[in-house]
Amino acid sequence: MILRDEQDTAALGVSLASLLLAGDVVTLAGPLGVGKTSLARAVLQASGHADEVPSPTFAIVQPYDDLPLPIWHCDLYRLEDRSELDELGLNDALADGALLVEWPERAGAAAWPQALRLSLDFAEDGARSLTWVLPPAWEGRWPPAA
Repeated sequence: MILRDEQDTAALGVSLASLLLAGDVVTLAGPLGVGKTSLARAVLQASGHADEVPSPTFAIVQPYDDLPLPIWHCDLYRLEDRSELDELGLNDALADGALLVEWPERAGAAAWPQALRLSLDFAEDGARSLTWVLPPAWEGRWPPAA
């Protein structure tokens, strides 16, 4: 899928927000500056968060528990060791909420096997290329209808 500009990214975020269910994990992979946080912001805003959505790079986890479906936005870029994941309590969010995880490769390939794995990359003319790995739990839900 090609995202031509920020409006396409925002529209995808709105679609993704409408598909999220409790227990869902969506990972966002790709190089620095490709738009992972922009996509996460669009999901959170479409889910009902009206305030600013800061990047969780330094906090690592930013919970949005006040949403109808609580969403924890995570940025694992600064994670130094996979053992730190247990301290973050990310799986606790899945009982009644969802996770958006940037830099999932820092958690290792075995983390969240049920995740919808989205990958962004740079494309021509400032566009972004979006690819995904679709787990069984997302079959019939992804990709969003055009």
